[in-house]
Parts: sequence; structure tokens; C-alpha cells
Amino acid sequence: MPFEIARTRAAYPALTEGFVHFDGAGGTQTAQPVIEAVSAAMRTAIGNRSSAFVPGRRSLELVAAARSAVADLLGARPEGVVLGPSATALTYTLARTLGAGWRPGDEVVVSRLDHDANVRPWVQAAQAAGATVRWAEFDPATGELPASQYADLVGARTRLVAVTAGSNAIGTAPDVAAIAKTAHAAGALVCVDGVHSVPHGPTDLASIGADFLVTSAYKWSGPHLAAMVADPAHWEALRPAKLLPSADAVPDRFEYGTPSFPLLAGVTAAVDHLAGLDPDATGSRADRIRAGLTAAQAHEEQVFDRLLAGLTAHPDVTVYGSPARRCPTVSFRLAGLSPAQTAAALGAAGFCLSAGDYYAYEYFQAMGLRDSGGAVRASVYHYNTVDEVDRLLAELDRVAAGGGRMVR
Repeated sequence: MPFEIARTRAAYPALTEGFVHFDGAGGTQTAQPVIEAVSAAMRTAIGNRSSAFVPGRRSLELVAAARSAVADLLGARPEGVVLGPSATALTYTLARTLGAGWRPGDEVVVSRLDHDANVRPWVQAAQAAGATVRWAEFDPATGELPASQYADLVGARTRLVAVTAGSNAIGTAPDVAAIAKTAHAAGALVCVDGVHSVPHGPTDLASIGADFLVTSAYKWSGPHLAAMVADPAHWEALRPAKLLPSADAVPDRFEYGTPSFPLLAGVTAAVDHLAGLDPDATGSRADRIRAGLTAAQAHEEQVFDRLLAGLTAHPDVTVYGSPARRCPTVSFRLAGLSPAQTAAALGAAGFCLSAGDYYAYEYFQAMGLRDSGGAVRASVYHYNTVDEVDRLLAELDRVAAGGGRMVR
């Protein structure tokens, strides 16, 4: 049946303010069930984790529920879910821990298509260990990240390959499974940045070949928390720096400090919200998540196709990249205006779009665009509509007609 867009939009209170949100790649609006779950947890007596008293047991339950929910979302096991404040923080923790075992002559492969959070932690860990960094390059015309190049980049001394499952700049969805196969054949681990891909379709840790995969809940209707998932055996093999009295079990030993228990309630509610996107879906929560995200993905593709066609046909717009497989995200420039000026002009009319490099540092450096302001990014989420696209394109026409020169 058709995606129930009216029902979906009704679940996001922020949409009633009237802004048009094409900035989901930077963070989505929060679903009502998430707001209610966080609020309820904050109204309830919760103690620090303890089995000795009821409020302490509640916090244990909130942590366990969040692990279970994220596991269902990503095709992982709850005991392999590490929770943390951000994808960047979790990736740094993993990079420092793995890097402690690297030696001069070891190699790490990163890509110029990735968000810097899946580049700099690995580069810095390699530098600290005296290891070599090798770079996977994207095609500047199409934005594709050819999997074939990894056959030359990966070798016997490769310890880790870091790659995105979805570019947060231009949407490219590389063939992660093929890249992982090459890495695993050489005995290397694979860390996948799923921050931009997970909101836009079903994800299965094993299917894409990721040893580690990171995601941020605020990119899929939830609170500002993140999770990194792996086979528990991978976590068992690692010994991170930690406080002596803190938990030594997996996955707890990778989590620093006391977590935000109310926000963890929001993580669980966000996953349950995704599981309800298809009201006719049945089966386990994991089954319903797959059905809901599949339905949402089809809707997003329809909306994004309209957006991409309109931007591509616009005589004053330059669109960057044309990957064959992509998340619903595009970067562009409007002639005569800087990206910041374009975003500000659209923002004045109530349209929310990002401008700059959005931490896709290497991409914009390689394209020669970073020093001149990067680009404007439009990203579609499942609450966006074709009507919103048409309104954005009409406003872009007005900005182009009234702009054509830099605002001083």
C-alpha cells in the first residue's frame, strides 16, 4: 500500500512550526514517541545502575532495552552493542584501542568520500603507531567509490579498512560488501560508517560485511546518542583504556561514565517508531523495522527523484556527483551566490538546508570546493513530500532571479 505520509508527519510535533526540513543529513526532527519516552523516564525515579533497589534496576533495564533495540535495527546482537554520546566519540575509542596494537609497517585504508569522523581517528591512530595510511579515491565526476581499487590498496599488512555506507555529502552508497570481502581476504577488519545510511533503508551487519558499524540515533528520529555494533567476539579481543573500578565486561568496558538513561529510553522508542512506519507489518520487531524502512525508502526515493531532477535541470545550479546507488542526499551550488548565502536566502523563506563541508572534509578538499565555502546540501527524510520539493525549487528560482550577484 502507499506510504502513509500524513500519518507519518503527524508523529513529528516540530513539523507544525511550518519549516521545511531538507536537513535530515545533519539531524532529523524528533518523533513524538521519543519525546514521550524521554519525558516519562525523567519523571520516573531512576538511580545509577544497581540491582539492589527498584530505581537502580530501572536504569539497568533502560540500558538493556536500548541495546536490544539497536541490535534489532542493525542485525546485531545486544551484547555486541556499545552505546555512546556520538559516532565520533565511539570511533575514536575504537581507533585508539585498535591502534595500540599497530606497529610500523602496518597499514590502514581510509576513503576521501567519508565524513571526517571515519577518517581522522584512523589517520591519527596510524600516525601514533607509525603505521601507513592508504587512501581510496572517489571518481570526481560521478562521486562513485570504486570497490575495484581496494584490491591494490589492501595487502598483508592492512589492519583496518574504514569506509562509509553512505556519503553524507553527495549520497553515494559504495559497494561495502565487496570492499569488505577484499579486506577480509587479507585478514583486515572493516569499520563502516552507517550514520548516513541507516536512516534510509534496512541494515544488516553481516550482509554488508562490517566488523564494526556505527550509527547516530538523532539521524533516525531519536535523541543525540550513538551506537557502535560488532560481533561480541571482536569486543572481547580488545582492551580499551578505562578506569580501574569501571565494568570490565563486554560491551560495558567500552562505555565511559554514566549514560543518559532518559535518552536511552528515547533510543528504544525511536527504533520502535521505525518499526511502526508500515502499519501493516507483522512479525518480530526486526521484521517490522525492515518493512517500515523499506516502505520509507521507497517514499524517499520518489521525493528525492523529483528534487534531483529539478536541481539538475536548473540552469543556474551545479549538482555534484551522480552515483548510481545513493542515499537521498545531494550537494549543489547556485551561480552568483556562495553556499552560505544560498542557504541563508532559502532559510529566510523557511527552508532548512545545510551549507559548508558538513565534515566531509576530504571530499570538498579533493573537489577544490572547501576553501570557497563547500556546497549547499539537501537531504530527504521520510517525512518530506513532493509538494515540499516543488516549493523548494520554486523558492530557488526566486533566489536565483533576485540573486545573481554576491551579497556583500
